[in-house]
Amino acid sequence: MGLLGFVLAPLYWMTVTAFKSDSQIVARTDDLWPTPWSTEQFTNLFTGRAFGTWYVNTILVSVASTVIALVCAALAGYALARLKFRGSESFTVTILLTYVMPGALLFIPLYQMMSGIGLNDSLWALVLAYPTFTLPFATWLLVGYFKSIPADLEEAALVDGCTRFGAFIRIVLPLAKPGLLAVALFTLTNAWNEFLFAFVFITKDGYKTLPVGMQSMIFGDVVPQGQLAAASLLISIPVVVMYAFGQRFLTEGLTAGAVKG
Repeated sequence: MGLLGFVLAPLYWMTVTAFKSDSQIVARTDDLWPTPWSTEQFTNLFTGRAFGTWYVNTILVSVASTVIALVCAALAGYALARLKFRGSESFTVTILLTYVMPGALLFIPLYQMMSGIGLNDSLWALVLAYPTFTLPFATWLLVGYFKSIPADLEEAALVDGCTRFGAFIRIVLPLAKPGLLAVALFTLTNAWNEFLFAFVFITKDGYKTLPVGMQSMIFGDVVPQGQLAAASLLISIPVVVMYAFGQRFLTEGLTAGAVKG
């Protein structure tokens, strides 16, 4: 219970701060329970900031990069799990080693690449950059999950006249839904919370994502505590909802990838 309270205390403080007025926050009155409850911080967040634009940008970038990572990881994972070619095992290990590489080592060459093709200061720069640090783990996870699916099912489909790609689409993917959902949640969460790449690639206020936008709300030693708390609460809600509905599939997908990989 003590550990649970330690974990939940910051979340509770963030929630009650989001529903306080500026005067309550400055005066430090009613710290544990706002009296009265106020939506002032949320109103100021949407009227005085470009928070709505940041929110839409984050949704677009997260969904687009997740779709790209999911498609590429599914195709690569299936190829490494089912197709036999020279160096397939060592390539799988290399993919996992790539995942542990610090992202700080990647943003400089990626920035140069984006500058070369004229994508800096655009959401496309983030859409193309984010899969670089999510694809390795996603591919490794799906390799383990595809190996847990009996190959006899695909062989039966091939005997019935189905192509290899047709068997992949009709047989393997429906059975791999838990693994695919685990990958989708993983990549979406990483893209939703990513800060470094968005901070380096984006300078225009209209293209900022939520983490960078929230950072720009702080000017020197002026910290809008109430608005930051309200923004943090609004950012957390979609992630909590996704994991609440996908927790069972996420656990199943991660377990299969860990055991069978």
